[in-house]
Amino acid sequence: MKNIQDARLYGIVDLGYVEPGGVWRMTRSLCEGGVDVLQLRAKKLVKNEVERLARLMLPVTREHGVPLVINDHVDVAAHVGSEGVHVGQDDDAVARARAAVGPSCFVGKSTHSLAQAENAQAEGADYIGFGPLYATGTKPDYVPVGLHDIAEVHRRVWLPVFCIGGVNAARLDEVLAAGAKRVVVVSAFLLATDVAEDVRGLKARLPD
Repeated sequence: MKNIQDARLYGIVDLGYVEPGGVWRMTRSLCEGGVDVLQLRAKKLVKNEVERLARLMLPVTREHGVPLVINDHVDVAAHVGSEGVHVGQDDDAVARARAAVGPSCFVGKSTHSLAQAENAQAEGADYIGFGPLYATGTKPDYVPVGLHDIAEVHRRVWLPVFCIGGVNAARLDEVLAAGAKRVVVVSAFLLATDVAEDVRGLKARLPD
């Protein structure tokens, strides 16, 4: 199983783009393409359905050595024994999430500013998401943070920093030039004609 510290490419199966019936196939395509970590994000589904999908994904992610992260639903992560859980600024504190899932499950947190990034580190998060870098349909209510703070957040935070929000193949070079070492790609993969091939192509451009 890949360690979160070694991960460079973070994928998300977002139910805003993928129908529940397509989750298994999308999970396999993303894993075959080479994502290092994969999150299940199902904002509008009831917990029982989130858990059902997580249990559907786990055999695939584990076959490929890819940690599965459950977004928001700490109790679902605890029930299914996922490798990770991810919380937002308005969700459970890192300590509370860790108490619920246990020491073998890593905890990530969304951050949208340098101050939030530093606070997440102080809370004891295992990694952070930093963004959104660009305006994105996934989270239209969030104001983009841009690229100018990427280098600074890497100076202030020693945790793995995954830059998120509108990242795609066309923007990757400028994101990396701004100082990013790890990226999250959502819609660009989920809407691709050949998901696995797009994942392989983008991953080959990331630094080791």
